[in-house]
Amino acid sequence: MIATLFISFFALMFLGVPIAASLGVGAMLTIIYFMNSSLVVTAQTMFNGVNSFPLMAIPFFILAGNLMGEGGISRRLVDFVQIFFGSLKGGLAMVAIVASMFFAAISGSCPATTAAIGGIMLFEMEKNGYSKDFSAACVSAAGTVGQVIPPSIPMVTYCVLANTSISTLFLCGVGPGILMGISMMIVARIYAKNNNVPLVKVDRSLGNVAKVFVKSIWALIMPVIILGGIYSGIFTATEAGAVACVYALIVGVFVYRDLKIKDIPMVVAKSAVGASVIMLIMATVSTFGYVLTMGQIPQKIASAMLSLTSNKYVLLLLLNIIVLIAGCFLNSSAAIALLTPILLPVMTAPGVEVSPYLVGIIFIVNMGIGMITPPVGNCLYVGCNIAGIKFETIVKAIVPFLIAEVIVLFLTTYIPTISLGLAGVPYTF
Repeated sequence: MIATLFISFFALMFLGVPIAASLGVGAMLTIIYFMNSSLVVTAQTMFNGVNSFPLMAIPFFILAGNLMGEGGISRRLVDFVQIFFGSLKGGLAMVAIVASMFFAAISGSCPATTAAIGGIMLFEMEKNGYSKDFSAACVSAAGTVGQVIPPSIPMVTYCVLANTSISTLFLCGVGPGILMGISMMIVARIYAKNNNVPLVKVDRSLGNVAKVFVKSIWALIMPVIILGGIYSGIFTATEAGAVACVYALIVGVFVYRDLKIKDIPMVVAKSAVGASVIMLIMATVSTFGYVLTMGQIPQKIASAMLSLTSNKYVLLLLLNIIVLIAGCFLNSSAAIALLTPILLPVMTAPGVEVSPYLVGIIFIVNMGIGMITPPVGNCLYVGCNIAGIKFETIVKAIVPFLIAEVIVLFLTTYIPTISLGLAGVPYTF
């Protein structure tokens, strides 16, 4: 039964069938031929997979991110950050990274962050002495913080599957997200020093600083509204997504006036497509998970891994290897939805007892790294399209950023206070 499930799933993926359909068809075939159940079970499990109030946060945050991208918020964030970092050695690359961190605190999506900030900063960097391949790699890598710094769409997916608090996991992402940003800024500074990238002059006169701040204030307030509202208890993470949509619409249309009324249907349609892909994956993976549960696969995998070792440090290493490899071939939502029901029971088993929030952060950081690793690497493709370069070119340039993020991954894994400390989550290291 389980052999049929996995063989059909991987065979369909190899043939180029979308991940959602591969999961659903593989599970459906197993249910029909080995479980003596009707297709009603498939429909019921798919419906139950998306019948969740917290999952409504996903389409809201996707729409909010798209409204902000079209509404000029990303341009104001870049202008604000440039006041502080623009004149440093490697300053423009640092501006791209820090602006991505700010945008990440609004959008919750890696590709959206790369597209929004990269579209502004890439050519500016190239014009001021950075190579085109490094510039594309920098904005692509900077986009990976989009799902680590809260709010985060993959975090919502994980929390629904793991039955954990979304707001707590959001807090757990702050430390690793900032650390990722700092590591990339170090890479940018080293590159600038080694390649004699000239300094950029920045007007820091009181008048200009005040002007930039006034223009940026509406963009800067948004993360405060979203996260402040969640942690003050004014609204839930799902309601925060709805508030973000309304705020982005008002600011884009009536304050910055970069978002036109005629463009709103296009933005909504684009957001609907993005959300539907994730929701379909959640629906089909629910059926896939049902088959796994009936076959007791999570328990068997947990027993097999624990028979090899019960050392949590070794198990954490194995977890990172498995999820990192998966991130190279699957998008974040698919990998998290597929692996969480299998690997979470192993890491939380008696004798290991790793916090599910630490497991979640390990998933999220690994998936962020997966955004800049071939062959999938969604952020790499976005960077290539913006820069107009070949994929193999950006793959070479991304290596220093990749090394930096892997170092952050292992620091986050083995020093739990980096992620769990701010959220006050207990851990047993």
